[in-house]
Parts: sequence; structure tokens; C-alpha cells
Amino acid sequence: MKLSTRITGLTGGGSDGWDVFYKARQMIADGIKVTELTIGEHDIRTDPAILDAMAQSARGGHTGYAMVPGIGALRDKVAERISAQSGVPTTRDNILITPGGQAALFAAHHAVCDEGDTALFIDPYYATYPGTLRAVGARPQAVHTDPINGFQPRATDIAPYAAAATSLLINSPNNPTGAVYTPETMQDIAQVSVAHDLWLISDEVYDTQVWRGRHISPRSLPSMSERTLVVGSMSKSHAMTGSRCGWVCGPADVINHLITLATHTTYGVPGFIQDATLFALDAGPELEERIAEPFRRRRAMTLEALANQNVVKSVPPDGAMYIMLDIRATGLSGEEFANALLDTHQIAVMPGESFGQAAAGHIRVALTIDDAAFVRALDTLIGFAHSLA
Repeated sequence: MKLSTRITGLTGGGSDGWDVFYKARQMIADGIKVTELTIGEHDIRTDPAILDAMAQSARGGHTGYAMVPGIGALRDKVAERISAQSGVPTTRDNILITPGGQAALFAAHHAVCDEGDTALFIDPYYATYPGTLRAVGARPQAVHTDPINGFQPRATDIAPYAAAATSLLINSPNNPTGAVYTPETMQDIAQVSVAHDLWLISDEVYDTQVWRGRHISPRSLPSMSERTLVVGSMSKSHAMTGSRCGWVCGPADVINHLITLATHTTYGVPGFIQDATLFALDAGPELEERIAEPFRRRRAMTLEALANQNVVKSVPPDGAMYIMLDIRATGLSGEEFANALLDTHQIAVMPGESFGQAAAGHIRVALTIDDAAFVRALDTLIGFAHSLA
């Protein structure tokens, strides 16, 4: 029987970008020891106090249907957090709680894209972005950035595509590059968005992981709050990846429509997860800083290891839990290098090509294993690259 073209076409007829990751996981299942530097999964697990709050809520009976928009206290807390970050007055009416950031991205694009609309996104990009846009019926259009410019998108990069587009998806701090968009970059994005009447969807799930510069939410810029939907999540800031709790923040009328969408799709987030999320947010910035600190430390370790050689290069990341390494001096593509590194040394990294053509010839390394193991893997990776160059 025939399946829908929408579901069979999610990857655009090619790979979904996760081939090396799946290969590494199969090796692990086969009993082979693999050093995993692929996905953004913390080596510090969810704080036990958060898990205790989750268990207490569940045992206390919060295991039934929760309010679809999210429990009021959590929506208020997220609104308070976003108000403090952006300076834009925000209430619970501007917040929908979602099953993680990915569901928030899906919902946000459903709100603004009709079938066949062109939806822009920045290349390099998180691997799910094109498929998410296809899933809502939009036509994905990548906007390429250049490592020479630190992967910062410029107005001249975006403008040629903007006239025919409905929306623009950005991500700062950025996965996979670690770029934190500068005030100038954000002004460029705002200028193009206003000039071409674009909806702006801002993926800000790494907002607590900034190593240089500062995080700027485009919602805070003039004329942008009414055209911006912000996606947030507990996954990276609080090491709650498996708990699947995120949100969309936007104009109240948009959120009302997204509540209707949630009623027909996810039907909300479990109450005990929301109670644990509220507990985690109430813990304050000290917890977030403790979770972020290992990535700051390993970033410095990586830059130190790269300083005394010139085969493996990088654009130093200003945020997030990854570093993009330029391995073009080896003569291999990112995909070829990642497969060879996995086969030869059982070290798994993500090919740059998984994140778009702007990252071709690069690999993404997740800073997500303990320091000693990370340094060993990094030394092996650099030595392997030198043997090929």
C-alpha cells in the first residue's frame, strides 16, 4: 500500500545525516568499545534532586492528563525567565509547554507555514531542521554561511532568498558550529525579517552555554517581538534530555492556535515532568552554570591541543557543547574522515556534511565525555589526521 509522500520524503531522498551515529551504536551493540563524541548528551546526568521532585510528583498523583498548554505555574516561570533574558514583557499567555525543543520547532513552523511555503534556515544546521520543515509541508531552503566569517549569517546571505520566503529559522548559540550571533548579525537578521515580512523562529536551547560574547534573543529587538517565535528547552541547560520538556514563546494569538494544535497532537506534557521542570528552574543559575562548566573547560582543552599543529583547525566556538574541526588538510570529506576514524580508532564523531554543505570537510566533536577520556580521544584524532595529511 502507498505511504504519504510527506512521510516518505522527510529526508529529501537522501540520508538523514545520522549514518555514522547509527554505525557507532551498532558497533556498541555488538560489544565493541566506542568513544562517543557524536550527540549532545551530557556526561553529567539529570541532578538527583530533580529526579526526586519528579518521583514525588508522580507518587503524589500527578500522573493523569495535565493541562495541554502546560501547568500555570510552569508557564509563569518560563515567562518570567524569558522576560528577564529579553527585557520583553512576557506572560503565560505567550507560552506553550511542549514535549521538548523538537516538538516546539515542529509546532512553530506549523503555525507560520502553509503547504509549499519556502522556509529558510541557516547552513550549517541541526540535522533535523530540513526534515522538520518538510514535515509541515514547507519547502526548505538553506542559507549558506562561511567559516571565514565564523559561520555568522549576514544580511547579504539571507536577502536573496527572503523575498520568496515565509519564515527564517536561526539557532544561536549554534549547533553544530558553536557560533554565538553578534549584535551586528542579529541586527542583520531583524532587518531582513522586517523588510521581507518574515516570521522568525529562534532556536535558543543553548542559551545557557555562552563562552564568549552574550546571548541575544531577536525577540528583544525593535519590531521583532510580534514576528518572533522562540523555542526553548530543558535538555541542554539542565541535562534533562530524556525528560522531553520545552516551550514555544510568541504572540498570544499564535500560542492560542498552537494550543489547539497540541490538543490534536501531543495532548500536553506529563504533569510530573512539568513539576520537575519547575523545580529545576527554581534552582536558579547556579545549577545551570554547573552543568555548563565542563563544556567550557573542554573547549579550552581543545583549543590548547590544536594550538601547536596546523592540520586540524577550528573556528573557536563561542557557545554550545560542540566544536567544529576543519579536517580538509587530510584530503578527506567529513564523512570519509568520520568513518575512517570510527573504523580505525573506534572514535565516533559527526561528519560536517550531516549539518549541510557549508560544513563540508569538517567534523563536529561533542564535548561530552570526562576530561581524561576526552583528551585521549582528541590526541588520537589529531594524530590520525596528521597521518593522513
